[in-house]
Amino acid sequence: MESMRAASLGRDVRTNRLIILLLSVGFAALLAAAVAAFWVQRQNEDDGQMVAHTLAVEAGLGSFASANERMETARRGLLLTGNPAFSKLLGESGRAARRQLSDLERLVADNSEQRRRVARLGMLLDAYDRNHRQSIALTGAAREQMLADFMNDGAVANVRAARVVVGRMLDDELALLRARAARQKRTQALFNATLIATGLLILIVATVTLWLVRKNLAELRTSRAELAGLNEDLEDLVDARTAELKRANAEIQRFAYIVSHDLRSPLVNVMGFTAELETARRAIAGYLAKSDSEGWQSPDKETRLAIEEDLPESIGFIRSSTQKMDRLINAILNLSRQGRRTLAPEPLDLTALVHGIVDSLQHRIAETETVVEIGALPAIANDRVAVEQILSNLIENALKYLEPGRAGIIAVTGSIDHGRAVLAVSDNGRGIDPRDHERIFDLFRRSGVQDQSGEGIGLAHARALAYRLGGFIEVHSALGEGSTFRLILPIEWTSGDENA
Repeated sequence: MESMRAASLGRDVRTNRLIILLLSVGFAALLAAAVAAFWVQRQNEDDGQMVAHTLAVEAGLGSFASANERMETARRGLLLTGNPAFSKLLGESGRAARRQLSDLERLVADNSEQRRRVARLGMLLDAYDRNHRQSIALTGAAREQMLADFMNDGAVANVRAARVVVGRMLDDELALLRARAARQKRTQALFNATLIATGLLILIVATVTLWLVRKNLAELRTSRAELAGLNEDLEDLVDARTAELKRANAEIQRFAYIVSHDLRSPLVNVMGFTAELETARRAIAGYLAKSDSEGWQSPDKETRLAIEEDLPESIGFIRSSTQKMDRLINAILNLSRQGRRTLAPEPLDLTALVHGIVDSLQHRIAETETVVEIGALPAIANDRVAVEQILSNLIENALKYLEPGRAGIIAVTGSIDHGRAVLAVSDNGRGIDPRDHERIFDLFRRSGVQDQSGEGIGLAHARALAYRLGGFIEVHSALGEGSTFRLILPIEWTSGDENA
């Protein structure tokens, strides 16, 4: 089954990659179509401008040719009839021809061949004006001869030459117009082909992508159904394991209670008989002192040594060991009772709670001249007794393990991080070796110089309580650099059935 899941996951990954690739191709095709449309639009604009330019040149040539013909017609009328009206028409036509020639010169500025022809038209127009003035000045036989041979007049030759130049210019412009129209047609055909190819490509990509998406969704629905079934099985398994752990925890607590309770009876007997031994030792010691004072015969040296030194030392060892065992049994009983206590969450003002703890330790704080700084702490909902026990332990440890010769500073701060409350107790005390960061949370284990009273239970109890409250404790410390204990708790904890 694991191999099947791995293979299914591999297909999903490949399918997703293929879908992304196809979408990328589709977007690339759309981008190419947009670029092609932009290029074709620009090309069409350029071609349109060139066509308009060509048409403007053709219109200018037509206007010039028309003005040139009107000018020749007016000259002929003037020469044949002498009517002044023809002179006026000649002047207007000449000025119109000059204007059209100036416009043509501007329009064909980008075409060297056409510029040369426009210059030729200008020279022909100047020669026409000279020939006209000469013909007007003729009189008598010279005038009759000019009229008889009018078709060979120089001005007529100028008009004919201008017609030829205009015709050639029109031919060139028409050729340019046809070439530009053909190019525009090719551009449009290319654009249409690009659009068709892009459309087909997008259609193919969309079809394949939709097919893959539907296939992927079908596999995803199947996977979700399998996952839902696995989750149900896992939840049942977790519930079963949780119930087993709760039963085991309850058994351990009952066992600890029974063992510690049963140990107290023989321990009390040992402590009682130790007291009896101490009383007997004192009686013997008194008897020995009386024998010395009254001159009785005293015991030998070994007996005296046993009475005066060995017996008191042994009784002292027994007493200290039984006292230590009594403290340990009391601690185990306390842990057992705390483990069986039902936790009751309630809204807590942590700032006020910490101030209460500090007030209860004020004598010790004043004695060590320690400065305690309390920042703004977040409000949470949790078990008051358990939270107070944890914070009391952390603050008391900070006071207990100050660095001798250094003014103590303890800071209690709080914040909200990722939806959880973080309470930090920092000090500038002696610090903890990083190798012992986990060891200090073990039951009956301590770290560093053992110059302070304690059984190594406090931090183990505090961490166990933090776990029960839905949180945990972590430490950041180094030797000689102080310590920071961070208590992370849910902002709002609900007990559920954790004591069931």
